[in-house]
Amino acid sequence: MRILFITANRLGDAVLSTGLLDHLIRTYPAARITVACGPVAEGVFRRMPRLERIILIPKQPFGRHWWPLWRMAVARRWDLVVDIRGSALSFLVWTRRRAVMRGGGTGHKTAQLAAILRLHPVPMPVVWFAPEDAAHAAALLPPARPVIVLAPTANWAPKIWPAERFVALFHRLAATHLPGAIPAVISGPGEMEAAMARPVLEALPGSIDLVGRLTLPEIAAFLARSRLFIGNDSGLMHLAAASGVPTLGLFGPTNAAAYAPVGRCAAAVTGMGKSMEGIAVDAVLEAAAGLLAR
Repeated sequence: MRILFITANRLGDAVLSTGLLDHLIRTYPAARITVACGPVAEGVFRRMPRLERIILIPKQPFGRHWWPLWRMAVARRWDLVVDIRGSALSFLVWTRRRAVMRGGGTGHKTAQLAAILRLHPVPMPVVWFAPEDAAHAAALLPPARPVIVLAPTANWAPKIWPAERFVALFHRLAATHLPGAIPAVISGPGEMEAAMARPVLEALPGSIDLVGRLTLPEIAAFLARSRLFIGNDSGLMHLAAASGVPTLGLFGPTNAAAYAPVGRCAAAVTGMGKSMEGIAVDAVLEAAAGLLAR
């Protein structure tokens, strides 16, 4: 059985789509799966079971990025095409069955995705990493000390909680809830996000610097062995929640009802007036303590 899975350009949406893929892998254990995604999201799927191929779709003006994918996909006969992008391409290749996302829908994004295959309950996102990724992550972790991962960056300035509040929050958590904790600071790819993370790194000497140093499977392995993740609404937040680490997402102008982190231990804090400035350190500390107590 061959499956073509067309997923997102953005990291966060790609992570949220892994629940569908996990369902397909468990339902069709002999399937060979081709994933089409944006370059930023490639690492999400690199260690996925049943992966036959990853096709990258670098975004181009006027939808020209669909043409190379169509040329690669049209030569094969597919048993199932799942398209969370709602593209016309899904109807221009031969397949026994297709499931295509239409419209934005309501509710959380995971529920919208589950509706493509009419799944209930909603499958939760997952992460995939290999033993070598876990070994690399383990080498970075301090022995017998909890790690608090801070993700102070985002792809849009209004989504960013002030750096000094991340620093104050870490000190309070380490003093009251996780004695001896070590901070790890992480960011998305690129110089711009690295620059956003720098003030937190500089204010917390001795931090584990993960800015631009790990692949996505290695990040997932590191997160899975951490004690707590706190970060702005971002793809890394969704990766953390899928890894199983207690995850607290901070939301201002973006829609927490649709994009709050989901997982076995995840929650969101939304700022007053939908502003990141409206999120007090006390509120985040209280929410983090609630996650740690679960």
